[in-house]
Parts: sequence; C-alpha cells; structure tokens
Amino acid sequence: MRSSVLDSLTLPLVQAPMAGGPVTPVLAAAVSNAGGLGSLAAGYLTATATEDLLRSYRTLSDAPVAVNVFVPEHHRAVAADLQAYRSALRSWADSQSISGEVPAVPAHNDDEFDQKIAMLCRSRPELVTFTFGLPDSVTVARLQDVGVTVGVTVTSEEEAVAASTNGADVLIAQGIEAGGHRGQFDQSAAPLDISTSDLVQRLAARTRLPIIAAGGIDGPEKAQALLDSGAIAVQIGTLFLTTEEAGTKPTHRAALLHAAADGASTVLTRVFTGRPARALANRFTAALDDRSVIGYPQVHFLTAGIRAAAAAADDAELLNLWAGTGVRGCRQESVSALLARFSSLSVRSAPPGDAARSVRAHVAEEVSR
Repeated sequence: MRSSVLDSLTLPLVQAPMAGGPVTPVLAAAVSNAGGLGSLAAGYLTATATEDLLRSYRTLSDAPVAVNVFVPEHHRAVAADLQAYRSALRSWADSQSISGEVPAVPAHNDDEFDQKIAMLCRSRPELVTFTFGLPDSVTVARLQDVGVTVGVTVTSEEEAVAASTNGADVLIAQGIEAGGHRGQFDQSAAPLDISTSDLVQRLAARTRLPIIAAGGIDGPEKAQALLDSGAIAVQIGTLFLTTEEAGTKPTHRAALLHAAADGASTVLTRVFTGRPARALANRFTAALDDRSVIGYPQVHFLTAGIRAAAAAADDAELLNLWAGTGVRGCRQESVSALLARFSSLSVRSAPPGDAARSVRAHVAEEVSR
C-alpha cells in the first residue's frame, strides 16, 4: 500500500475537499505549502474544469495535493419520488413567493466519472480520494499503477472492509458529526450514528490501513484526541469555510460565523440534494424535511435555482449552509492563522499503515476475519 503522501506531511492535517465552490487552488496550496495536505474537489465539475483546477494549483505549489471524486450512485432514485418532491418544492415556493426556478426532473448523471479517472491517470495528483461509494478494483489499480495513492471515504466498518478489499491505500473515517454530505456508499440507508472517535477506534483495531479522521473537529484538542485514538491525520472542512482563501458564498460564511458565536444547531437532512447531509438548520430544512426523498443527484439540481436565488439575495434561510458540529470553531481568519492553531498536532502512536505489507496480504487478512 502507499502511505508516503501522508508520511511526508509535517502537519497531520488534511483540508477537506468541499465541492460546489468553497475549495480554491489558493486554499489548497496554502494548506499544502504549510505542511498539511490541500484537497481539490472534482464534484459538479467537468473533467476539463477539474484538470484546470489542478493546473492552477501546480502554479502555486509543488507540494502534494489530493483530488476528490464522486462515485456514481448505485442506488438510483425512484422517478415517482422525484416527481412528488418536485411538486412539493414548487407548491411551497409558490405559496411563499420564493424566487428561483424549479426545473423538470433531470436525468441521472455520473458526474463524468470515467472522464475524470482518465484525466487523473494522466495528471497524477499524489492522492485521489473517493466519496459517495466504492470505486471498483480496476479503477483503484489504474490509479495506483501510475503512482497515485487512493483513499476512500467510509462511514462504517463494513464499508472499510469493502474499500480495503478493492485495494484502497487510505481510509477517510467520516463520523456522524461531519458537515456536508455523508459519504456512505448507499444513499438510501439511514446514516449510521457513530462518532468519528468511535469509528476511528473500531477501524484501527480492525485494519492496518492508514486512517484519516473526519468530522466534528472544532479545535486542536479534538484533533489530537483523534490522532491519539489511531488516526494518522485529521481532515477538517467546516473551519476552512471561513478562511480568507476559501470561495465560500458570503451568505454561507456569515451564517457560519454567526453560528460559531451563538451556538446554532446543525441537522442531517436530504432536502437540498436527496442525499443525507449536515447543515445549519433554517427555513428550508424545517419546511421540506418531512417531504424529502432519496434522490441524489437529481434533487441537487431541482433545488439549485432556489439556492442560487437565495445566495444572490443574501437569504441564509433558503441556502444549503453545510456545517459540521465543529462549527463553533469557525473564525474569520487566514489559512495560516487557522493552521497555527493546530501546529502542535502530532501522531503519538505508530501509524496504522505498514508500507511493507502488500495489498494482497492485507486483503487476505481482512477476508479471513
């Protein structure tokens, strides 16, 4: 297995790959140049646009970088559910004089998965991570054959075993506290209610693959506790949303800073995209939660017009305000200031990874358990 990307970090901290605009090459480069690992998000972008982001990053840093890719949903949405949600959405918007188009239900799409894998095999970022599902072993091997380390986001022990069986080099252990979308393989399942700490401990006891702990980190104390529990690095997302280098929408940024000061609550909801995701509670989540359906990626596009209008009108009540439970740690600051708060982090125990073991030996061990 390949863990050299993580072994080379002077700060055991990974910036989460947050799709939809918050992650910029400037943000990722600032993290990597400071000794952590910056990430770029390929979600919602074409393969060409993703490659452009990677090229922009390379002009700003020669340090390693990760690129995150959405695995196409294997659980397809039910057409009748999508139509029902569209009707509910239109009825609510009309009755409340809410701006923004609600389009016809779009066709399912795979977010140019194959094109992105081909591009990444050419461009060869140091780490490619996957979320929303399990990449097949052929895809994993294609990337590894050109020297790319492969990480998979997992939310349970079962998903971790499946990821290691398919050859993953690294596991990103996403606890229930994490902001934004749940990375669970099956979008139709109820999110597993397991904390990041418990998940890391369970995985560390079960596998020797390196573990990146993701979810609920509000400061260095929580991050260090996760490292002490068996992670080789921590992944932080929400706190980066309010850094100066982030491309976060102004309305979203202001809501996060307000939540940090006043302790606003977060909720797990499907209302914005059809896939479980954690966000700050607002008018949208309250009004549509009991009508939500399993429906990623189509629901994402059904609500996009309303969300775009809300962003333009500076209306936080109708915007998807992704946030983890660690939102209390958000500040208006630079990346360097944020990383300075975490500068004392250290991996105190031996890393879970053992580079001398082959993937085949690791898989055999997992299967025999």
